[in-house]
Parts: sequence; C-alpha cells; structure tokens
Amino acid sequence: MTDSIINRIVGTPPAPGHHLRIAGLGGGPTVELTEVYAAAGRVAARLRRLGLKPGDRIGILAANCLEWVLLDLAALRCGVVTAGFEPGKFAPDPALLDRYGLALLFTDRPEAGGADPRLRPIGEVNTLAADTGAVPPEPVGHPPDAITTIKFTSGSTGEPKGLGASVGSIDSSLRAVQQMFTHGPGDDIFVFLPLSLLQQRYWIYSALAYGHDVTLSSYEAAFATMRRVRPTVVMGVPGFFEAAKRHIESEAERGGLDPAEAGRRLFGDRIRYLWTGSAPASAAMLRFFDANELPIYEGYGLNETCIVTKNHPGASREGSVGRVLPGKRVLIGPDGVVSIAADHPVNVRYEYAAPGESERVFGPGGLVRTGDLGYLDEDGYLFILGRADDVIVLDNGKKVIVRPIEERLRASPEIEQCVVFCPTQTHLVAVVSPARQPADAEAIAAHLAEANEVLAPDERIHRVVVAGTPFSIGNGLLTSQYKPRRKEIFNMYQSEITSIGEGVHVR
Repeated sequence: MTDSIINRIVGTPPAPGHHLRIAGLGGGPTVELTEVYAAAGRVAARLRRLGLKPGDRIGILAANCLEWVLLDLAALRCGVVTAGFEPGKFAPDPALLDRYGLALLFTDRPEAGGADPRLRPIGEVNTLAADTGAVPPEPVGHPPDAITTIKFTSGSTGEPKGLGASVGSIDSSLRAVQQMFTHGPGDDIFVFLPLSLLQQRYWIYSALAYGHDVTLSSYEAAFATMRRVRPTVVMGVPGFFEAAKRHIESEAERGGLDPAEAGRRLFGDRIRYLWTGSAPASAAMLRFFDANELPIYEGYGLNETCIVTKNHPGASREGSVGRVLPGKRVLIGPDGVVSIAADHPVNVRYEYAAPGESERVFGPGGLVRTGDLGYLDEDGYLFILGRADDVIVLDNGKKVIVRPIEERLRASPEIEQCVVFCPTQTHLVAVVSPARQPADAEAIAAHLAEANEVLAPDERIHRVVVAGTPFSIGNGLLTSQYKPRRKEIFNMYQSEITSIGEGVHVR
C-alpha cells in the first residue's frame, strides 16, 4: 500500500504553492491545496463525530463546488465510500438514500433540510470545515481492492448502472497519465464536467499528488472563464471541442483573425494540450486544433475499465485512440469486438444493475466486454470502428458500420450530432442535430450530396431528418457525456425515420 497514490494524498499534505480555483460565472474562491487538505481533514473529523465509520456511504448530489471536493477528500481520509449523483438525473429524496444504502446525502437542491435528517444541505460542509478544534482522524490505508466510490454509467439506456471503483484502478490510471503528460508546477488543469463522474476527480487527486494547480468550473461557465484563468490543459468531451471549433471559426471570420489567434482568445495563451475522450471525436475537429497550435489528444476508456489507451506527445497516430496503457490489455475477438483486461480491474461486476447485466459485460477476473468494434495496428495503436450493436445488416446481407458515416455527416459545420438508422433494412436514414437555429437545410442537403458521392452504394443516406430542437442533456437526447441516446432519438423521430421520401426534411 505504500506506493498507492490515493493513500499518499490522504496521508501526506501536498507541497505548498499550488491552488484549487473555483471558476463559475460569478467567480469563486481560490484556495491553496495545503488548506484544501487541512479543511478536508477537519470535515473528516466531523463526519466521524456524526457517527460515520469506514465502509459507510455518503451521497453527493450537487454542482461542482469546493464543498464537493472537501467531502470527497474527507471520505477518502476516513474510509467512507462516496456515491456521486449527477444533478438532474437523480432526485434528493429518502428513496435515493434507501436504494443506495446512504447514511447521509449532501445536496445543493432545495429539497434538502426537510423532515429527513439524512438529507443535508451541501453548504453545511463549510461549517464542518470551519471547526478549527476538530482533530483530523488518522488516514485510513486503502488496499488496492478497496472500494472508495460508487460511480454510475452515463445512462444511455435505462437506469444508470452502479459500479464500485477500486483504489488499484484509480492509482494505475493516475500513474499512467502522469507518465504520459508529466503534469507539475506551472500546470493548471481546467475541469468542468461534473465531479459525479469519477474521472473528473482524478485531476484533483493529480494536483495533490504531483504539485500543480487545478481549476474547477462548469460546462455553462467554461467559455466565459477559460481566457481569464489561462489553463494549460483543458479536459473535454468531443461535443465541447466541436462547439469550441465553431466559436473559433466564427470569431476568426468576424474579426479577421488567424484561427490560432482566435483559439488563444478562447482558451487563453498558456495551453499545453487539450484532452478528449468519452465519445468518438471527428477527424476534422482533431486536425483543426492540431493545425492551430492547440494539440489535442484522444483516448479511450469506459466506466468499467478506466482509461485504456491514450494518444500523447511522442506517441500519437491519427485515427487511433492511442496505445494501450501499462497494466491494461486489449483483446480483439474473432468478431472484432474489443475486450479489456487489467492488472487492477475497476470491479468484477456491477453493484446496481438489472439481472444479467454483470454477466453480459464482465468475464472472468474482471475482463470487460466493451461492445465496441476495433483493431490494433502493427505498432499497438487501437482503432475503434463503432459499436457492435450499431452494425446494420441490410436485406442483401451487406454489413454497414454506421460510425464512419455519422462522422462524415458531422464534418459539416451545420451538423452538431448525427445518428444513422435503418428502418426497413433497405436504406439508411440520418437524424441530425443542427449546429445553429434556424437550420440551414440547403447547406445540409449540399453536404449530404457530397457525402453520398464518396460513400459506397449501400452506405448512402437516403433521407436526413433535421431535429426541430437540437439534441441536449435537458431534452434527454444526450447523455451527461454528450453522447446521443439512440433509442430516445429514434422514439422521438420515428414517424420521420420510417416515412417515405428522400432528401432533407426539417421537423
């Protein structure tokens, strides 16, 4: 346990001189990491005083904030398991506590502070942290197979599945990322996706372990704050960088700027690199940033595996999601489906899932069947072709992988998202989310014609349905990591998908 990064950050104060900045639309505090560590120790003492003991669970259902960080670190310190719930997807009520065996639930939702004493306003954490008389407990030592948090899938279908994450899997991911990117003094990593997603908390742990700054923001505040805070690294899903690309292109055209200069105006002038993953990234978007002095590196991983592969400086190949990380093994089945083995699996089964789900995904020893189609090239770079479930078999027996077709349509600046369906097994229909309102149907039709010219006959798009309202998390058509929800999109646009006709149809 002596080489555990998690044990190090809960048992050893961080080096002075590095900070956690909270950067919302209305600003926020900047706190030295040494004080974050001390305050988390005081919160841990008060959690113990509230009767919590190692193995007990607390839930956190709140937007990104300092209190979220303090609770998470305090729980690590005293061996309490956290469950991070995404706002908007879960309701803070007694049923939630009962379902997941929570002793307490801290939330920023107004429902807190009611009749159930287990529901606590997250602002109460400030009171716990301010108790200067609290004596922090001795840090709990976490063995590699210890579970420190319950994370939930993004929920593209059905109820989110709950998965306990092991210390060994977190440690190995942190160590591999540090070997590739060498974060340290002078770095400021910009984090804006919800802390309920465990991988976002990695960058807080990295700051404590390796001595760099970290800025915590929100998706809504990201564009407004990046130039002001001047990060060196920005972590984001492909949808975020697609939006950034459009912003830069528009700013460059409007102001007569070089796109590289417009990029610096958006991201600040200290960017070392951009990190993306969690969903497929388009080749056009990746090339745009690389060409404009904003190197971007795509990776691959699942909730069930942590990070598996990553492009990085000195080892990056266009079209791939990078080389396999130490401690991970990629296995390609005879059907082309990717499975992942790890020295330290995240887990060997779901803790909360429908019957049969664990057996469908997890094999012996924690082997994870990803459901993705892919291959490894001669140099060990992994290429992902799409989802096995999204391979369409036409009535003539031809198999069509839809992801490359979707990416070709998404190359249009008028299209933000694209999902391809095959309602009759004879022809393909795309539902697209427009990049602007009102949608430019003429430009989309021209791009469709260009795409169909280079696609094979069985891959050509017969009809494009332009969504009347862009896909979003709010309307249930995107996951929290901005992946399209295929089933929900099909249900919403079923009549247009299955209707007769060709060309572009705007709802």
